[in-house]
Amino acid sequence: MEFTPTRAAGLAALDSFLPRAGKRYASTRNHDLGTGRDNVSQQSPWLHAGLLSESEVLETVLGQHSASAAEKFVSEVFWRIYFKGYLEQRPSVWRSYCDGRDAALAALDANAGLRKAHDEATGGRTGIEAFDHWARELVETGYLHNHARMWFASIWMHTLQLDWHLGADFFLRHLRDGDAASNTLSWRWVAGLHTKGKHYMARKGNIARYTADHPAGPLAAEGLASDAEPLTEAEDHQRNPLDLPAAQPDFDTGEPFALLLHDEAASHAVLDLPRPPALVIGAARPEARSPLEVGDAARSFAQEAVHGGVQEAAAQFGCAQAEWRAQDRLAALMEEAGAKRLVMPYLPIGWTRDALWPELEPLASDGRLTTLLPELDRATWPHAKAGFFGVKKVMHSAMREAGIAGA
Repeated sequence: MEFTPTRAAGLAALDSFLPRAGKRYASTRNHDLGTGRDNVSQQSPWLHAGLLSESEVLETVLGQHSASAAEKFVSEVFWRIYFKGYLEQRPSVWRSYCDGRDAALAALDANAGLRKAHDEATGGRTGIEAFDHWARELVETGYLHNHARMWFASIWMHTLQLDWHLGADFFLRHLRDGDAASNTLSWRWVAGLHTKGKHYMARKGNIARYTADHPAGPLAAEGLASDAEPLTEAEDHQRNPLDLPAAQPDFDTGEPFALLLHDEAASHAVLDLPRPPALVIGAARPEARSPLEVGDAARSFAQEAVHGGVQEAAAQFGCAQAEWRAQDRLAALMEEAGAKRLVMPYLPIGWTRDALWPELEPLASDGRLTTLLPELDRATWPHAKAGFFGVKKVMHSAMREAGIAGA
């Protein structure tokens, strides 16, 4: 798969996968076929960057496949939405992850043996063939099959007994689709923290079965732990009420406004703007993913997606464009263009929000920030209270509520 960070490339990849999004996807999706895989959509990098929306992907698939045939694919898309909604209601999970990651990184600096074990794991030098293959593939390509991500996380925690925060950080630094919610909560699920007491154990037979058609497979996974206790934590992450922006924000006052595109919303094409902005601002912050260096694949995908998205929007609207760098003042960029208000796609809990919110908060306090939330998220997030089942029950009604044809 060629992961070109443009909306056009994402749409082309979706179109190529479309014939296989029904029953074939359901029967083959758990198989890791290597980097030439065509049994899964690999849409997550474009979805994470906001170059495509979940709604248009679902509508495209349901335009060619029946709801029953595409049930598995639809469910996988809703897992992304579920994770987002869950984290919005439990922001302490993200803060706890960041604190735990920083403590684990400090422990590496204080323990040479631990540092060596960590470096061998991230460098693909553990001696566990399958794990080492995936570690190298992740760094080189910025992508891993979802089943491989689960196996990798399980081996990292339960066999190598490395801190899960460091594994989640490794993923976040290298995945093109490094999503704060999906990544953090998936690692917590494998650990036994998301669904308390229920963890995931990688088995060599399972790995061999589902990598049998891999170009290097079946991948060997000798020496895996046969059993391990689920991880535990002292903190109880209470659910907070959702505080969502208005369904139909009133910002068509005639005042000039600026449109902000960022790492998780890099295209204007998925937005419904009532009139053109006076300025399009791009804010790419891939370096905010981790205190450590972010991998080339993840960093370049984010930067190029935002840069290209800004250029396309400025050309579409015939307006000025600007880059908001970390050292710049956002207010100064807006003042120069005469923009009184900022319009921004929703900033979910995670590293992008952590990086941008300090400069955005004064605008929000002054009532000059308008946030746009996709209707599918609005319809789904209130049901992401506990496990995925609550969301699965309302998938089709949520799609209908969001106006998705074929739901």
